Amino acid sequence: MRSNNPVLNRSASFNPRAGSQAGYAPQYQGRGFDPYAAPQPVDRMTMDDVVTKTALTLGVVVLTAAASWFLVPPALVGVAWIGSAIAALVVSFLVIGRRGVRPGMVIAYAALEGVFIGIFSSFLEGLFPGIVVQAVIATFVVAGLVLASYKIFNLNRFANRISRGLFIATGALAVVYLVNFVLSLFGVHTGLIGFGPQAGGLAFIVTAVAIVLATMNLLVDFAAIEDGVRNGAPADQSWVAAFGLTVTMVWLYTELLRLLSYFRSN
Repeated sequence: MRSNNPVLNRSASFNPRAGSQAGYAPQYQGRGFDPYAAPQPVDRMTMDDVVTKTALTLGVVVLTAAASWFLVPPALVGVAWIGSAIAALVVSFLVIGRRGVRPGMVIAYAALEGVFIGIFSSFLEGLFPGIVVQAVIATFVVAGLVLASYKIFNLNRFANRISRGLFIATGALAVVYLVNFVLSLFGVHTGLIGFGPQAGGLAFIVTAVAIVLATMNLLVDFAAIEDGVRNGAPADQSWVAAFGLTVTMVWLYTELLRLLSYFRSN
């Protein structure tokens, strides 16, 4: 099961076909460089590890979001918002590009994303009071429903079937977002991304599509993580899984926040 999340997709730990080739099959390893040393068990990733580390990364997101909400001066809001978005993107590429797992980078990404969504949330909350609480509740309700559906209906095969098409669609949307961001820096407004009731029908369609894709990605991520545990992935891969889930959850939250703003009046 290959996830569309580039973090999980890159690691063979979450791919059952590559698991046996990635060196995860042996359950013991030698101690040091002594060939006569007794074999030592290798720690394996568990669901508890993934849940714990995901809770940690999401906790960092929430704490830094709250801090940026209250502590960033109004004069620096624009710089902090754009700067945190770019920095988070750079750190995510570093996490994806490195072979070894770096928990510090995962935490740094969570902190930067917290600054980004904290400023964005504060801005929309000022325009539409109560919208942030609604978006947070909606995010966890959607995630809970996706997980429950995955477990109850055993959707691993379904996730496998939609994986490739979902990867293409998600990549295409990412390109659209990137082009829109670059054009916005030069004062060009495409109408693809907006907020509030004045955003327009095109922005509503793009947001609705993004929410569907984020939800489907979450489903595929659950399947990939389950396969990683089944394949005996090393314990440090739980940081990779937590990072991937955090990326998807933050994406889902921002899209739901934007969607809710379309139905609010000024």
